[in-house]
Amino acid sequence: MLPTRATNALNISDKMIRATYPLTPKRRFLAGLLGGRVDCTPVGSVTSVANVEQMEITGAFFPDVHFDGEKMALLAAGAHTILGYDAIMPYFSVQAEADALGCAVDWGDRTNMPVERQHPWAEPDQVRIPPDFLDRSSTQAVLDAIRILRRQYGERVAIVGKVMGPWTLAYLTQGLQDFLIESKLEPDKVRQFLHRLKEITLLFGIAQIRAGVDVLCIADHATGDLVSPRMYREFLLPIHRELTQRLGCPTVLHICGNTFDRLDDICTSGFDAFHFDSKVDAKKAVARVAGRISLVGNINNPEVLFKGTVETVNRQTREAIQAGVNIVGPECAIPLETPLENLQAITRAARVKDQP
Repeated sequence: MLPTRATNALNISDKMIRATYPLTPKRRFLAGLLGGRVDCTPVGSVTSVANVEQMEITGAFFPDVHFDGEKMALLAAGAHTILGYDAIMPYFSVQAEADALGCAVDWGDRTNMPVERQHPWAEPDQVRIPPDFLDRSSTQAVLDAIRILRRQYGERVAIVGKVMGPWTLAYLTQGLQDFLIESKLEPDKVRQFLHRLKEITLLFGIAQIRAGVDVLCIADHATGDLVSPRMYREFLLPIHRELTQRLGCPTVLHICGNTFDRLDDICTSGFDAFHFDSKVDAKKAVARVAGRISLVGNINNPEVLFKGTVETVNRQTREAIQAGVNIVGPECAIPLETPLENLQAITRAARVKDQP
């Protein structure tokens, strides 16, 4: 169990919250995700909200948590017990699959996220899934953490899993620059890569579903800065449709950057929700999707959450809620030194009763 300090970090009476907002956090989050009725705007993230202050409160630190399911679960639970969010997501980096596939990874430290240092594959026929892929330390830790969180919080809080999509896996295992060049010069080769890599997404995703997640995020970084709408349509959209059908559980797509120009395509992908960046105007995004998909996130990381004040966080959160964003939270994995009070401010802003 978490220390008392962590449990009381928001200084909000649990009895008072339950009296004012009768839905459990789990029901609230899932209703927001699937377009149902809520008692207030849900708060949560399908990417990492772990920071240094939560590590200090829980005693679970980077990089140890990346290989230890108990420590991973302890730190991840802070999303609910410390920040007051309606969901818990335990996979903090984007490197678990890369490590299990043989990439050399620098696992960083308490103020630095992991990063891959070597890319093992240059040709599609090199793609191999090790027989013990799910038993390797980085992937096993995620599965262990999900099982622990399911036992401890699963009745009341939404448990969210995360896997890397095939486009992201291509960056990690082949290298971003080489892969993007090939997407222009050798499109058939890129399609072969993606179709082989999607099986890794499915393998890890199904394992997380069996371990107990309620929702699965697929992080596929086909950002607008690097990938055109045409490329998304030609290379990824058919695969995303296949993934959502084969996985069969509630799913969220995460893509960083300005993705406004492909929102119509994302709405036809089969995902239940899209976790989107603050570079996309919330009002315009809500108008464009027109209820075809739920929208999650949109609170700016570098300027608002990391450098901003509680007041600026409150203002942007309220703007997102008023725009009609279904679930509010950080736009992507937060900087590790983001102030705790700013992360908590999202919850406080969303619990104000005069919101529309």
